[in-house]
Amino acid sequence: MRRDNLKMGSPQSGAGNRPTTIRDMRWSPSEKAVARQAFDRALHREFESVIREAQRLAAEIQQPSDLWELEDYLRERRKDIDSQYDYRYSVLPFVFARLISTGRLSEEELNGLSEEKLVIIRDLASH
Repeated sequence: MRRDNLKMGSPQSGAGNRPTTIRDMRWSPSEKAVARQAFDRALHREFESVIREAQRLAAEIQQPSDLWELEDYLRERRKDIDSQYDYRYSVLPFVFARLISTGRLSEEELNGLSEEKLVIIRDLASH
């Protein structure tokens, strides 16, 4: 089963309008604002880390091959960041769970999301 189709509740369980998969979650305008702020803060921290490491590598450049090492580092980090920071609402719980697991985001920064979303994110982060 694909991660974006994980079951959240069964229609037979009396959940009413509750979505049955993470992909079907609905985000209120206030939740969207909280999610955007948390996402942007985590991305900013990621970029700060890349900048520090790039500056360290640049300071150690002694020969032409060191330039290419810096280029390789930056290219790999860009690929990682592009693949890990996905702001589609259908995958945000997974993104937030990974960011919490890696220390780029704290659960407190997600205050304002529904308890249902927070429970799912906590569960995903614990695996």
